Amino acid sequence: MARIFSRLGSVCASHGRILLFALIFLVSASLGILSGQYLQSLFDPMPPLLTDPFLQSPTANSVRVVWFTEFPGTAHWVEYGTGLKQKTSATTTKLSRMQEDARSRVGSQTEDGQVYPQPTARSIWRHEAEISGLTATRIPYRVVSLNSDHRPAISRSFTLAGLPSTGTPLKILLTSDHQQKPMAAANLQQVSETVGQVDAVFFAGDLVDVADRASEWFDDNRGNAFFPILQGRGNYRLEHNGQKIQYTGGAIIQSAPLFPAIGNHEVMGRVLPELDLNQQFNDPIPRWVAQQKYAELATEINPTNNAELKDRWIENHSFNTDSYEEIFTLPDTGGGKKYYAITIGDVRLISLFACNIWRVPGLDDNARGRYRERAADLNQPDRWGYGQHIFEPITPGSAQYIWLERELNSPEFQQAKYRVVMFHHPIHSLGENVVPAYTDPVQTIERTPEGTIAAIRYEYPLQNDYLVRDVVPLLEDAGVQLVFYGHSHVWNRFVSPKGMHFLESSNVGNTYGAFNGAFNGEKRRPVPIGYAETYAAVGDPNGLQPIMPTVSPLLDGSQQPQPYIASNEITAFSILDTGTGSVRSYRFDTHQPGEVVLFDEFPLLP
Repeated sequence: MARIFSRLGSVCASHGRILLFALIFLVSASLGILSGQYLQSLFDPMPPLLTDPFLQSPTANSVRVVWFTEFPGTAHWVEYGTGLKQKTSATTTKLSRMQEDARSRVGSQTEDGQVYPQPTARSIWRHEAEISGLTATRIPYRVVSLNSDHRPAISRSFTLAGLPSTGTPLKILLTSDHQQKPMAAANLQQVSETVGQVDAVFFAGDLVDVADRASEWFDDNRGNAFFPILQGRGNYRLEHNGQKIQYTGGAIIQSAPLFPAIGNHEVMGRVLPELDLNQQFNDPIPRWVAQQKYAELATEINPTNNAELKDRWIENHSFNTDSYEEIFTLPDTGGGKKYYAITIGDVRLISLFACNIWRVPGLDDNARGRYRERAADLNQPDRWGYGQHIFEPITPGSAQYIWLERELNSPEFQQAKYRVVMFHHPIHSLGENVVPAYTDPVQTIERTPEGTIAAIRYEYPLQNDYLVRDVVPLLEDAGVQLVFYGHSHVWNRFVSPKGMHFLESSNVGNTYGAFNGAFNGEKRRPVPIGYAETYAAVGDPNGLQPIMPTVSPLLDGSQQPQPYIASNEITAFSILDTGTGSVRSYRFDTHQPGEVVLFDEFPLLP
């Protein structure tokens, strides 16, 4: 303390405000709120936290608190309760696949390759503490990390609680497809300003663009990385007619648990260090292809038949979700971190792993796409993309399907007032990415009379769409009221003949367009002509008509109402309100800031 008073004396004459601030902290310390060690940090630069804390995997009497730093530290803990006097230590792990590369926008790198000409590992540590003994009443908390010099990094104070009990009115944000897109920060800022503190976030996939690029999660220098904009710490500027408007996002997940689903952008492809991270992301191949290749090379690469080495080799030569799984702690209900279920108040949420690799729809010779292989790759199987292949099986008999059947029949699901299923790939949509059907590609190889490959084509029989054919009947029979998904960067919704609602609320960034025929003229999806299958160029390929927004639909150029939002200026978000039993959707013009407009509302009937 003598050292502290000495420092205070030296700044007293010319730094009265600092002295006053320090004296306030001294009083706080005398009351047990802050320690002398924290006071010391007023004068020595503190190591920064990489993120604010966020909440994961709550139970009735506990919740996990997670945060990240760029130093391993000597100790990490959470302080909570009255006066922040209770303390729980954290467990620390290092993320294994975090990298930066030429396309990163981080630190001083504002153009390709300035700092990171090739993929470079980045050291990031994750800290997690489980706070127990909770009730549904919110209490304050903050996190502390000490670096190797024992200097503390301290977060601001937020609030946490255990899971709310049944009957508690909740407001739950439904969102997806942030991916560092231009309107994401504005979207989340309007959530906070319009709704206030939400009680949970259901995130239907595509959290970032490239899952192994660290800056997309933590500190992209354009100000719109995943964690900053969900914590109100972003700094993204939208420009319109020469005017720049700054958006910070919303301080949401520090006090509301986040429940994500895996989207195609959480899946990384083959690990090829000579390629940049975008190229690695775009290069997954089916697991069975890697398994066949492993069988050919097993005696060479794994002579001792080590099971762990085998699994790692196959994963590195097909695809993985390692970064996603290392970042999040999710309810353990039998599906690992890939699919899970949880009850939140009156809501039973099921989150599934239903997505496939996105491939270009083009048919030119250079297209390694949905419907064909590149002409230059035809006789080089190691370079085939295998069309728009599915990552995790969800057909009858698969592990995920069996789990889903069991969950739908569970008392927790059947007794819930509101039953919601979330995944990434759309079932009914006016967007581009609902085509082709969600099924395994059927490969056709055409050969010349000499036996060389002349063409490789992929087809997707509509009648074999696994989500429509196999999953939807399960959900309807079980009484699911809402199916929520993303992927096409549009807002639209549908209702099945049995009354099940389908909501795609992913217009938070750029859009890939809506293709509704009657409402937008000749705009058509890029689909192949003359293939064995017929692909829907307009409308919902699975036979439903979109529902017109019930409150204030957008009007097109002819002043006709539109049953969708597909805009690069107008963003939308949706709120599940269990107090009123309704889902409300709002829109906001990011280039002409003004009032947030409620444009659609519909009830979820128990």
